[in-house]
Amino acid sequence: MRSTRLVPHIKGADVHRLTVSGRDLVVETAGHGPAVLLLHGFPHTRAVWRDVAPVLTRNGFSVIVPDLPGLGDSDPAAAGCGAPALAGVMAGLLDALHVHRAHVVGIDLGVTTAFALAAVRAERVISLVLSEGLVGELPGAEDFLRHGPPWWFGFHQAPGKLAEAVLVGNEERYLRHFLTGGSRRGLDDDLTQVIVAAYRGEDSLGNAFDHYRAMPSTARWISEWAAGNRLSAPVLAVGGGAVGEATARQLSGVSDHLTTHLLPQSGHIVPVDEPEVFADLITAHAGNHH
Repeated sequence: MRSTRLVPHIKGADVHRLTVSGRDLVVETAGHGPAVLLLHGFPHTRAVWRDVAPVLTRNGFSVIVPDLPGLGDSDPAAAGCGAPALAGVMAGLLDALHVHRAHVVGIDLGVTTAFALAAVRAERVISLVLSEGLVGELPGAEDFLRHGPPWWFGFHQAPGKLAEAVLVGNEERYLRHFLTGGSRRGLDDDLTQVIVAAYRGEDSLGNAFDHYRAMPSTARWISEWAAGNRLSAPVLAVGGGAVGEATARQLSGVSDHLTTHLLPQSGHIVPVDEPEVFADLITAHAGNHH
């Protein structure tokens, strides 16, 4: 459920509602220096970066932290939730902020959007950091998928918008399942409440599940792109406690400049469990690639 009054979740940040591709996109900005675009996943909002962004600004970067289209305070994307369309929205966001190039970071659902931005708008991406998300159906995730995809992928994609219909009224219990299971440290209660509030109601849930319903088309697009292309941006793959090494293994077939790092003490939501370590990894990777 969208907030009527915008408040920043990142200390010292400004919050903006910008029109991008004809729809409102809410973004927080802070700091000075080379830009880092931070893309969250599900069930998150831009608030999930609140402990990472200040470290990056102290390290000499500016941060751009949007709610993904349809999530948090942002409108759904006019062209849908396929990764190439969302990459276009992110390029439009950079345009609106007068940023030509950025270091791009994506976690969970944000991985495919970040990947697509580097794939189709390579001139906009200085470096790429991907964590705890699958890159479509590229080879390398067989161990992670040995028992099939996570159960909620199919549930969220069920026809007739079944998932959002049956979850109305039980949003908090459902979201806490992912937030509790995804973090070994545990989310502070105020962050949990921000996230739960953002996903209340059938429309908010449906906007989120549209990202999952777009997964098959995104996977096809990634496979087709990867058949004849490679990423030009240097890539850092950071594994946490769920997807682990699978992201790096998938990227190894499409990147000639791949670095990998595992965080064995982290759960799935790396920005919550290891914010300073994650920020320092982003800083080092970006610092090596100007």
